[in-house]
Amino acid sequence: MMIKNEIQQKLLSIVKDENLKIDELIRNHTYTKLGGKADFFITPTSYEEVQAVVKLARTENIPFTLIGNGSNLIVKDGGIRGIVLNLKNFKDISSDGTKLTAQSGSRIIDASRFALEKKLSGLEFACGIPGTVGGALFMNAGAYGGEIKDVLDYAIVVDRNGDLVKRAAANLDLDYRKSNIAENEDIVLEAVFELKPGSYDEIKAIMDDLTFKRESKQPLEYPSCGSVFKRPPGMFAGKLIQDSELQGASIGGAQVSTKHAGFIVNKNNATAEEYISLIRHVQKTVKEKFGVDLEREVRIIGEDLVKEEP
Repeated sequence: MMIKNEIQQKLLSIVKDENLKIDELIRNHTYTKLGGKADFFITPTSYEEVQAVVKLARTENIPFTLIGNGSNLIVKDGGIRGIVLNLKNFKDISSDGTKLTAQSGSRIIDASRFALEKKLSGLEFACGIPGTVGGALFMNAGAYGGEIKDVLDYAIVVDRNGDLVKRAAANLDLDYRKSNIAENEDIVLEAVFELKPGSYDEIKAIMDDLTFKRESKQPLEYPSCGSVFKRPPGMFAGKLIQDSELQGASIGGAQVSTKHAGFIVNKNNATAEEYISLIRHVQKTVKEKFGVDLEREVRIIGEDLVKEEP
């Protein structure tokens, strides 16, 4: 693999200087406020730049990671080696009839609000999901009975070879909180949703109700990764955690939320190690008490921090 300075020069032949940061702290780009440094943090401004970066990484065997706005992500304290790609500059949202097109860096919340203004129904469930459109597709995000797979028509992606490809929703293997996007090494650039004409007042009433439920039940006052665990069949993760007497449990600066036990919050400058340790403690305790394996919904990526010998 090329040395760091050579990679930097190659990347600067693709993106502008202001769109490349060296040793950028990932915690500045995640909802949890966790994570060490990225070797190369890139925010491209065109699809062609994304394609070129992917081709460079593949040709030169440079490790490559894509992150959205970090709402369902924990990055370890040792950071991420190689290239970290962030698509925050791709935020356009538009509509044509009942089809709504949203670029991957736009928030799915904003897509739902755009749909409201256009009197289009189908994305109401997404009005409180904090992730990007790309992240929402990646994990088939859902809430209050709705999921991305219910309304997605197709996505435009950059594949592992750097080519632009159209992927029909039926070919993304969308299931409960998962897709084949990571497996295929696709990078979502935009999504096209098929919605239905609706009444502005009725759509807004649904969104207002869901927003109230979210704000009244979720610990939005602290950094967190959202729901930590998937819902076990026929059960609720938060109830199992609460019944395990873990609500309020802490490791370092990480705490099981006292407002909603399904959330773990970064209450006091937690490290990723503390946050992950608390997740494992919750899983172990619930397994011992109820025999239920809590499966993580949140992704954990990156390197462990190498501690120096005293």
